[in-house]
Amino acid sequence: MRKCKKLWPVLLLMMTPILNLYASEKIGTPSLDDIEYPDDEPHSHAEVELGKKLFFDTRLSKNQTQSCATCHNPDLGFSDGVSKSMGSEGKRVGRNAPHLYNLAWSSVFFWDGRASTLEQQALGPIEAPGEMNMPLAELLPRLEAVPYYMKAFKTVYGVSSIQPQEIARAIAAFERTLISMNSPFDKYMAGDKTAMIPSAVRGMKLFQGKANCTACHDGPNFTDDSFHNIGVADKDKGRAAIINDNSLSKAFKTPGLRNIVFSAPYMHDGSEKTLEDVVRFYNRGGDKKKGIDPLIKPLSLTEQEINDLVAFMGALTDPVVVQRPELPK
Repeated sequence: MRKCKKLWPVLLLMMTPILNLYASEKIGTPSLDDIEYPDDEPHSHAEVELGKKLFFDTRLSKNQTQSCATCHNPDLGFSDGVSKSMGSEGKRVGRNAPHLYNLAWSSVFFWDGRASTLEQQALGPIEAPGEMNMPLAELLPRLEAVPYYMKAFKTVYGVSSIQPQEIARAIAAFERTLISMNSPFDKYMAGDKTAMIPSAVRGMKLFQGKANCTACHDGPNFTDDSFHNIGVADKDKGRAAIINDNSLSKAFKTPGLRNIVFSAPYMHDGSEKTLEDVVRFYNRGGDKKKGIDPLIKPLSLTEQEINDLVAFMGALTDPVVVQRPELPK
């Protein structure tokens, strides 16, 4: 027994690097080498530029009043600043518009995960009756009537006519460039211990510890790309409606937190107006308890700890500046 007591500090010392490695993998900075491209190589500049023009072009909505950038506005954190977005026909859609930062690393898309690639995600809102309401059969001749698009699609993809899959590929190529990875947090992790204010440093410790945020918001983009019922008081069935699994009723994708300060309001229904409201929501253990994920529990955070967590999320800010392109005539 005495020998075991003597050996334990030695064993703990040997294990410390392993434990630290594990801890460092919980949150960190993303690597460009980990992006999986459809063709196993980065997109060309021409493909990204084509996708950028499509992203901002109102021709992609039936009545030509909205573009992808209407609900994913670069000036509003690639969201739109309202609880639930407005469709091109003047009616509210069912959910909040999520931001688009660092989706290059994601493996599932939309709040309910109904798309498994950025390409699938790109076409969804265009066709959706409640959103841009543009049948692809009508979109193709509209784009082919624009000389720039005919020339660009032929140059980039070698096609003589525009097809939905190329539209999706181009928009997704642009979206993969919306990368944020040089925030105060990233600089702090790289060794600059002055990059984050003391409140944010305390918040980071809470984020990984007492507040248990990394149970869902982990990895370099602060999302597990999974689905959880966090107790939002809303009737939306979420993931369960997609895969017909009642165990995932009211479960929604964990949003990434990079540049999260820009994309208020929050939650799939936009019910929380500020990041402080979000932290208070989790502090009380959610609102609707039936079917709630076991990870969601009251946190007993103090006012200072709430402020520190908000400060840490603010330290995940690295703006992505996108100038609106001149659209083809």
